[in-house]
Amino acid sequence: MHSAPWWQKTLAWAVAGLVTLVCLYPYYWMLVSAFRTSQAILASPLRPWPETLSLDVLREIASVGGTPLWRYALNSLLITSASTVLGVLVTALGAYALVRRPSFWVFRLLRAGFMVTIMYPYMLLVIPVYIVMFKMGLLGSYTGIILFLALGPIQFFLFEQFFQTIPKSVMEAAVIDGATEAQILFSIVLPMAMPVVATATIITFLLNWAQWLPVMVVSRSPDTYTLPVALMNLNGELGVNFQGIMAMSVLITIPVTLFFLIAQRRVMSGMTAGAVKG
Repeated sequence: MHSAPWWQKTLAWAVAGLVTLVCLYPYYWMLVSAFRTSQAILASPLRPWPETLSLDVLREIASVGGTPLWRYALNSLLITSASTVLGVLVTALGAYALVRRPSFWVFRLLRAGFMVTIMYPYMLLVIPVYIVMFKMGLLGSYTGIILFLALGPIQFFLFEQFFQTIPKSVMEAAVIDGATEAQILFSIVLPMAMPVVATATIITFLLNWAQWLPVMVVSRSPDTYTLPVALMNLNGELGVNFQGIMAMSVLITIPVTLFFLIAQRRVMSGMTAGAVKG
């Protein structure tokens, strides 16, 4: 095959560079605004550089609502990590059970339940979840928040699609050799599904890191608030602290952005792992 002319390659790179700049501009504007006062942002919102490079805003957001910033960061890390591990494990177990016994009505009902959760946003689940957490005595606890965030319909279907590509003869041979279902899952199936496991873990972590509504619904005090909730609390009765919001947004987005950039190849390979049966 003949390679494309140089001008086509140049044009393609130019278009790609322009699209990249357009996509990166909001992040750049957010970073610049973190160094500008609220008055300066309102007076000249499109200014491409800050008036000063003062870091005084970090002292302003060091404590939000009387709770130190490190407590929000620790809660985010703890809740996101625990809900990610639990969510990936539960969805993998559910998908494996459905693939192994697709005709069992309980498993089919489970699949329908995951499908419904995709159709309905979190906002419609606020009252039912609040009532359930209240009845179980989990309001205001880390456990309640983690259980709520562990729900992962997208991850469930990722596992289901990949498990369906594994030849049934592999599992049947393990059964003949005397392996239990748990041994088949953890010793045979999941090692084969490591790209999907990694993808589900990354997706779950990124989604749960940004969640604020489930945390506010289940929490009873700032002791269990996360960074996104602290960001919401910067909107006070006395006005909106634009500079503080921009600085907090930078602190929230930079870690997960770097995490995704490092792991994006794994995400792409995992998303396509179960796309083709063979």
